[in-house]
Amino acid sequence: MRAALPHLVSVLVACSAPATLPELKTAEARADQGDVDGALAAYRQAQTKCGDLRPERRARAACGEALLGEAEVLERAGRPDAIDTYLAIPSKVRDDDDVTAAVAVYRAGELLLKAGKTAEAWTALWRVVTEWPDEPSAADALKTLLVDGRGRDARALGEQIANLTSTLASTQVADNLLWSLADITEHELANPEGARALYDRIPLDYPQSGLRDDARWHAARISRAMKDPQGAVTRLRALVATREVAFGAGSYFSIWLDDAQLELGRVLRDELSDMPGAMAAFRKLPKDYPASILKDDALYELAITQEKANDHAGACESLKKLAKQAPDSKYLTRGDVVCP
Repeated sequence: MRAALPHLVSVLVACSAPATLPELKTAEARADQGDVDGALAAYRQAQTKCGDLRPERRARAACGEALLGEAEVLERAGRPDAIDTYLAIPSKVRDDDDVTAAVAVYRAGELLLKAGKTAEAWTALWRVVTEWPDEPSAADALKTLLVDGRGRDARALGEQIANLTSTLASTQVADNLLWSLADITEHELANPEGARALYDRIPLDYPQSGLRDDARWHAARISRAMKDPQGAVTRLRALVATREVAFGAGSYFSIWLDDAQLELGRVLRDELSDMPGAMAAFRKLPKDYPASILKDDALYELAITQEKANDHAGACESLKKLAKQAPDSKYLTRGDVVCP
């Protein structure tokens, strides 16, 4: 029993070890107090100790925090050496800490852009996209490049992004590349058909993408603008169909679902003259999305559709439901359907 005591003590000490380095807490406190030099000293001291932490994940997290913390203090203080400090971080991080490296170079790119050093900024931002394409900072860097570059030479930017869609096709930033290229293609290059094709690729090539439903929505919008209502319907139906998948899997509902349901009804009615299909779409919205702010819109559109389908009694019944559900609704005073 006594022989086991030293081991037990070591286990208890390990279990009670602080979650982070005390130097990091000191650095944060000094930074909050506006003590720039004190915070810098504490962060630099933390950098010399963080590598001894175990397990390795703790060392990685603490070292990354210490490196970024130093640069952030310099940035907030408006010190010119903040950029170089950020850019030096990738050479200092632990071998597998791509997160910290990507964040550091991305922030350096942002600062360079604000300083008017466009060429250096773009070099840093593109480095994030190409060197760490699986990190969230790659998408952030690409967004910055898109915002800044679309007003410069959008065609050249589009070509550069297009070249990367194949070389980075299997990375986490691949869907963002397609999204950005579609955006430029539609707006700056005035090629809606090409943009729609790019948006269509996102749900096909990257079905788990967070941009999947947004891409379907915009592809449907472009289809309608191109006078292709059937194309719009196909894409809207694919979008609303994700509700059943999400419901069954316990996953999230896209913010576009109720919008897509309403738009589906309008396209079916106004452009395809499919009154039964439109009425079914409008009825489905309040049923499937009871918390939607578009329930009033759906009831109103249903009433208009019923009136166009020569079902005046049904239209009045829908307006009656609307008046009960939302007595202050803007639709009740429009007079599109005259009811007793």
